[in-house]
Amino acid sequence: MIHLKWNETDTVKQVTCVHTNAEKYMVENVLTKGQTYDVKNETEEFYFVVDNKGRVSGFYKDYFQEQ
Repeated sequence: MIHLKWNETDTVKQVTCVHTNAEKYMVENVLTKGQTYDVKNETEEFYFVVDNKGRVSGFYKDYFQEQ
């Protein structure tokens, strides 16, 4: 259950949100276009970032651009 300690772990890298145009989910409620987010973990398809609500959440990589 490593995901329970992601808020306490070091930041892997930072990414910038490039859009919030989600087909299925309400991403605009937790991400802001142009804002930089701390990545706590990543998989092949997702970044797990600290969102606008202060929680670690998983989002598709296509919402972000690496710095």
